Amino acid sequence: MSYATLMVYVDAEDGRTEVVRLACLLAEKFNARLVGVSAIPIRPPSVANGVVVDTVTETEIDQIRLKLAAKEEWFQGIVAANRRTAEWRSGIDHPTDALTAEARGADLIIAAPGSNLLSTYNSLDPGGTVLRAGRPVLFVPEKAASLRGDRVVVGWKDTREARRALHDALPFLHEASRVTIAEVCDPGREDEARQQIDDVARYLAHHRINAGPKVILHREGSVAAQLIRLAEEEAADLLVTGAYGHSRLGEWIFGGVTRDLLASSPICCLMSH
Repeated sequence: MSYATLMVYVDAEDGRTEVVRLACLLAEKFNARLVGVSAIPIRPPSVANGVVVDTVTETEIDQIRLKLAAKEEWFQGIVAANRRTAEWRSGIDHPTDALTAEARGADLIIAAPGSNLLSTYNSLDPGGTVLRAGRPVLFVPEKAASLRGDRVVVGWKDTREARRALHDALPFLHEASRVTIAEVCDPGREDEARQQIDDVARYLAHHRINAGPKVILHREGSVAAQLIRLAEEEAADLLVTGAYGHSRLGEWIFGGVTRDLLASSPICCLMSH
């Protein structure tokens, strides 16, 4: 089992190269096809005296097309410098809508978590992407210049989302030399948690993946902080977790652990919903 197609979201307003370079390295690691996706929406109509005014001009639309063409050239330059080839898909659309539509042709989506986890009209919504894509999403923080995936920490919780993430991460886990399954549990639940993650370790063993279970008592600080601390102790550069949240007025709001990991994790996080 491996990833045959990787899809990377390219922010048309962001000039940083880290996410694209990492996507190139992963495409080489898994011998996968690479697809770049970008989108810029038409600015929303304004409201004047209670009347909706659509003032978008053909000139503005032409400028959007020129910006996307320039971004494609930028993207292909990075890809070529990494001795790769890649497809490019872009359009005038909301970034989350565009990416989740294109996700039908990908095994894994790669994107930056963004500095603002609340969606704005012209930026990628991390929560909406995980919820709607039907694919695992690898979030690459600004500090993560590479991803060897030699040591991986799985943040376990006995939920559908965590089971989905574990399965979606199997290609990474097969390549890792050390996999740690960790559950942060409340005092008094240690035996139950240990039994559950022992089952997970046996499941991975049937996939020829050797994993060590670890139960962590939730004493102080956030669950996300404890998982990050464990990843640092294990010298891991990949965290695998389920993505949790809820819908409110049509927008997906991250749960506490998911939100905290994306806001503060110094290493890559693979998440599934």
